[in-house]
Amino acid sequence: MRKGYITGPVLGALWMLVIATTIAVTMSFATGAAFRPQVLLSLIWGAVAGLIYVRFPARRAPARLGVAALLGLSCLTGFGPVLIGSDTTLQAVLITVIAVAVVMHVSMAAILKELPFAELTRHEFEDAVIRFCTGFGYIFFTAIVVIPFYVMVMTSLKSQQALLQNPLDFSVDLSQGTALFRSYTELFRDFNFGTYLWTSFYVSCLTVFITLLFSVPGAYAVARFRFQGQKAFSRSILLIYMVPMIVLALPIYIAFSLTGLRNSILGIVMIYPVTTIPVALYMLQGYFRGLPTEVEEAGLMDGLSRLAVIWKITLPLSLPALASVSLYVFMIAWNEFLLAFMLLDDPSKFTLTRGVTMLNSSEIPRQHLMAGAVIATVPIMALFLGLERFMTKGLTAGSVKG
Repeated sequence: MRKGYITGPVLGALWMLVIATTIAVTMSFATGAAFRPQVLLSLIWGAVAGLIYVRFPARRAPARLGVAALLGLSCLTGFGPVLIGSDTTLQAVLITVIAVAVVMHVSMAAILKELPFAELTRHEFEDAVIRFCTGFGYIFFTAIVVIPFYVMVMTSLKSQQALLQNPLDFSVDLSQGTALFRSYTELFRDFNFGTYLWTSFYVSCLTVFITLLFSVPGAYAVARFRFQGQKAFSRSILLIYMVPMIVLALPIYIAFSLTGLRNSILGIVMIYPVTTIPVALYMLQGYFRGLPTEVEEAGLMDGLSRLAVIWKITLPLSLPALASVSLYVFMIAWNEFLLAFMLLDDPSKFTLTRGVTMLNSSEIPRQHLMAGAVIATVPIMALFLGLERFMTKGLTAGSVKG
């Protein structure tokens, strides 16, 4: 196996199968036409291409470019790695041919980079395998994230007639203009989704505030003070997550019904922090332990009280950690479904997840459900991308030297 003329064809065959599958799936979703990877032909073409790319180094590019062009043109004959359906438009056929040739040439050259035709060293062999696994990982994990989101968005932009004609056609007609967004307009106009958005937003914000209000002093006490049972408490913070929420559902429902908190926003705001405070305590106590005690001791020696030290020293140093915890808690509250489904019956008090569930009905068009899912997903995704830098920033860099 550790010979260039064996490793090249094997990796080339496997990689061509990955490329063919990726291009076929992409073109099928983009155009709605029939594209299918041909497994056996992909393996054969990939093995041939891998052998040529190993036999002819990068400086002898014509041989590589020739096999790439031949590979792309083979798709027109039905004997290529990607089988193109008969109802495909000429534009889609040309895109497929070019994509197969270009993607194969660029990626194959990167994977089999400087791989000799003769005996391979252990480093050369492992380096080629790692490049293959890295490329496959990027494609695979991108696909499992992008494809569901793409299907959700494209379905939300289609009309009921288009869905009935071909439910698997995920292409859209851009000539419709603003009519593409009719499902979103109808959600806000007929299904009160503006209220659901606002309710989820302020409930999530209140959950973050209450969670930090309790978890910051609690985590600081566990990290800095010594008291009886401190270690046991520190280790048992996350024990609540060992009990499935479905087990607690009935007691919570009964208790809230008896106290009149069911079907009220107050009840939701009271119960959500119960599920988020433990994880916030766990995250913050670990961070507080990593903060240098010298800074806080200096503040105490200057006459500050313990609360003043926390407010003026610890919390400013902890802003990135607080942002991370706040984002995580906000996401939990925004996406929470079980408690909202169990405790809320009045549509005027629905959170966004509860409102999306209401759309899952045979009487409501499927594109409205997908539009609701997009509305529930995009804000939290934008928030995460906007605050991601706080989660990776050096938290205490430069606070103490020496």
